[in-house]
Amino acid sequence: MGAAPSRRLIVNADDFGRDAAANEAIIEAHRRGILTCASLMVNEPAAAAAVELARRNPALGVGLHLTLLCGHGALSPEEAPLLVDSAGRLSANPAKAGMLYFFSRAAREELKREIAAQFRKFKETGLPLDHVNGHLHIHLHPVVADILLEHAQEWGVGAIRWSRDLFWLSWKLGRGPLFYRASHALIFNLLSLRVKRRFRKMGIRHTPRVFGLMQTSHVDEAYLLKLLEHLPAGDSEVYSHPSTEPKYQEEFSALTSPNVLRKMKEERIELIRYADL
Repeated sequence: MGAAPSRRLIVNADDFGRDAAANEAIIEAHRRGILTCASLMVNEPAAAAAVELARRNPALGVGLHLTLLCGHGALSPEEAPLLVDSAGRLSANPAKAGMLYFFSRAAREELKREIAAQFRKFKETGLPLDHVNGHLHIHLHPVVADILLEHAQEWGVGAIRWSRDLFWLSWKLGRGPLFYRASHALIFNLLSLRVKRRFRKMGIRHTPRVFGLMQTSHVDEAYLLKLLEHLPAGDSEVYSHPSTEPKYQEEFSALTSPNVLRKMKEERIELIRYADL
C-alpha cells in the first residue's frame, strides 16, 4: 500500500489586536497549542500590543484582517465621511454598507483610500505579510475584492483567504442555526467562485477549503476533534476567534487542548502557515 495522502492545516485566529483578551489567547494558543497564524486588525485599540507580541513570536504568521465593518477606520471622519461616523467607527450593518459600496462612487473612492491606509499601517509594523482576509469576510465583497486584486502587487499581497466551506462535511461536523449556516455557506461559496479564476491567473495562494465559516463562534474541542479526523487530503484552513473572554473561551481552550494536540499527531496532520503554501 502507498503512503496516505498528505494533509496540511493552517490554523488561523481572526481579530488579533482587537483587545488584550484576544491578544493573550492568540499568543498562548500559538505557544502552547496548534495556532499557526493570526490576522491583525490594524486600527483597533490593542493593535500596537499585538505587533509587539508578534515580533517576539516570529513563527506566528501574521496577516491583515481588513476591517471595513464593525471596527475603527484608518481614515478620519473628515477623510471618509461616508465610511465612518463622527467617532471614527465603521458601519455595523453589513447589508447597508455593502449596498453603499455598490451604488456610491464617492463611497468607493473612500473605500479604496481606507483599504490602502490599512495596508500602509500593516507595512509600518515591519512584519512580513503572511496573508490577507477580511472581518466578516468583507474581502470577498465584489467591490472590495476588485480593489484588493487590482492593487495586490502594489500592496504585496501573495495569499488571500478563499472563504469556501465544504457544506455537507461542515454540516455533519458542527452545530448552529440552520438558516445562518446554510445562507453563509451559499453566499461565501458564490463569492469565492467569483474570484477563483483571477486568483489562479494572478498566482494568489490560498487553500481550496476553509472551515469555521458555519460555526458561529463554536470552533470548540468537539468540532476540532471531528474535523481533524475527517480533514480532506491537501491543504485546508480552519479559523476561530480565541479570547480569554467567556464568549470565546471554548475556542481558546480548543486550540490548546491536549486531546486536540494528541489527535493532530495521531492523524499525522502537518501544521503550516500561508507562507508555506
